[in-house]
Order: sequence, then C-alpha cells, then structure tokens
Amino acid sequence: MLIYLRKTPVGIICLALLFILACKKDKPEETPMVKKGIQISTDSKFGAVLTDSIGRTLYFFASDVAGTANCTGACETTWPVYYSANASTDLNVNASEVAVITRSDGKKQTTYKGYPLYYYMNDLAAGQTNGDGVGGIWFVAKPDYALMVANFQLTGLNGKTYTKTYAEGTGKTIYFTDSKGRTLYAFSPDKNNKNTFTTDLTKNGIWPVYEGELKSVPSIITKDLIAVIDVTTIGKKQLTYKGWPLYYFGQDAIRGENKGVSVGAGPGFWPVLTVATTVAPN
Repeated sequence: MLIYLRKTPVGIICLALLFILACKKDKPEETPMVKKGIQISTDSKFGAVLTDSIGRTLYFFASDVAGTANCTGACETTWPVYYSANASTDLNVNASEVAVITRSDGKKQTTYKGYPLYYYMNDLAAGQTNGDGVGGIWFVAKPDYALMVANFQLTGLNGKTYTKTYAEGTGKTIYFTDSKGRTLYAFSPDKNNKNTFTTDLTKNGIWPVYEGELKSVPSIITKDLIAVIDVTTIGKKQLTYKGWPLYYFGQDAIRGENKGVSVGAGPGFWPVLTVATTVAPN
C-alpha cells in the first residue's frame, strides 16, 4: 500500500523522520573500546597515576631500583604482583617504557620505566592510594616523577660496600635517583643553588649535571625543596635539592649502581641525597 504525504510542514516532517529511522537502522552500533594493560588516571592528590585496566592503583618499590623484583614470599601477600600480557590501550602511555620481566619465582611481572609494578592489598576499590609512602619505600606509580627513591646497598667504585654514614659495612640506604633508577649525587664543596664543579664540558662528561625537569616528586619529598639553576659554563639547566646541585656519575653504567660514593677525598665526598640531607650552605 502506498502512503501519500501532502507537501505540508507535517508531511515534510514525517518524511524526515522516516529517513532518519532508516539511516539509524542501517548504521551499526559502535562498541566501546575495552581497556587493556596499564592506564593513566588522574588522582586529586597525586595527579597522573598508573592503574590497571579497571582503575586499581599500581605502585613502585624503592628496593627494586635495579629492575629486579625484591618483593617475594610473604611480601607478595601485602603487595600482589601486577602482570598484563597487554602493554596498554591508553594512548597517553609510552609503550616503549612498558616491559615484562620473569621473577626469580618464575612469575611474570609488568614493569614501567624498569620498575616492577604491584598492587596494595588495602586498596579495596579502584582509585584508592592507601599504599603510598608505606615504610618510606612504596610509592604510587607515576609517569612523571622528577626524582625517585632507592632503597639499596651503597657499593663504591673500589668495590667496597658502605652504610648510610659512609662507613664500610653492609645495609641498605634510602636515597634519590632519577625516574629510571640512576643514582644522583651532590658535590660537597658546592654552595646553595650554585654549581662550583662544572667549569667546562670535560667535567660534565665525568659528573654530568642532572637536567631533570621540575615535575612530580615522591610523597616523602616536598616540591618546594626542588629548584632549577642555570649552569652558564656549559649552557645547561640543573635540578637542585635543598640547594644542592644534582649530578650523575659517568661510571654508573646501569640503573641501581652508586659507584660515585667512594670517589674523591673520601667516601661521601660525592654523597647521595636523602630526606635527611641538610640544606646546602650559602
């Protein structure tokens, strides 16, 4: 049966509705993308935070600075391992910074910037961050740390091991690294926000200045203790902590190494930086 619609406003409207309904019927419904792997969420306190695909917060462990997972056995009950076969569907995640390691117990674990990732058992819902700061060595995993925290043995270029007071001996020290676990140092003769060491590029090859940007810091550090100075002798900018210009040691070849602690007039002449570091003198 043919339906005739008069060329009236009502008739035109009816034709339009029939056309829209026909188009909707032909157009397939869009399926929402399923999130997989690491995601970046925005937290009201911490800003950008790494989570799993359903929004559960992920964490870094300071003792894992060398890239090896040290939370094993009973530790895993509190800090379960995070693993996903998928790197990330989040376009804001740099896939080149996501990897997978095989732990000593044979389990696989996802890493970000070389840090194995964990959950915290007392995060009972997505978005909770109850594990941050636990023991001063567990921190929410973030993509934008300017500094990170290591909990590791100090071992000098001379092969000797040192305590946090630079006496010979064993025992972990909590100190600062860059975002990928490379140890940072101060030069003990430096002055407050003044680099007195780097007089030319040759010296920068031995003790390179840390050119990190003033971004996020772990919660045991307050951001007002961080600054950026100009090193005019080499045309670079350098991050400082409590006024101490920060350096790398050129012979620290891999993450977690801290060989520079034995270099100079005595152990600690080039000290690592800690929460207890005193303010640099004027």
